Amino acid sequence: MSQKILHHIKYKNKPFLARRLGYMYGDLLNEHGYDNCWDALVPVPLHAKKRKARGYNQSEELALGMAESLALPCRSLLIREIPTQSQTNKNRKERWENVSDVFTVSLPKQVLDQRLLIVDDVMTTGATLAACALAIQQYEPESIDFAVLAAGK
Repeated sequence: MSQKILHHIKYKNKPFLARRLGYMYGDLLNEHGYDNCWDALVPVPLHAKKRKARGYNQSEELALGMAESLALPCRSLLIREIPTQSQTNKNRKERWENVSDVFTVSLPKQVLDQRLLIVDDVMTTGATLAACALAIQQYEPESIDFAVLAAGK
């Protein structure tokens, strides 16, 4: 069922599903005492061409829903400088090679001493999240955590 929902979010023009699931995710975090753990949410960015073609970034929609529920800002601090191929049919090494060095930080001053929660829709090997964290880490955040809607195989 979750695979079908994610497919609709990404490929069937249903960004409202991601926003709603993000809101529900934020509610769960609030209920379990994670309401004061972060200063901002940071969605994993799409490359500008892919975002334009899709019309939205599903990870940003998820993060916006979470941010609303958690009463936190959602900051687009990362830029995907280089378009990448889909990670779907890649092994662990190929996934890392595909995303290493593709992210840059657009607003470094908004990273310093911040507790950041990087948000993505799906995590398989963690290569994309690790690449995002490496880009952010050089600007000395207090902490970096991750939230994903689903874990793939």
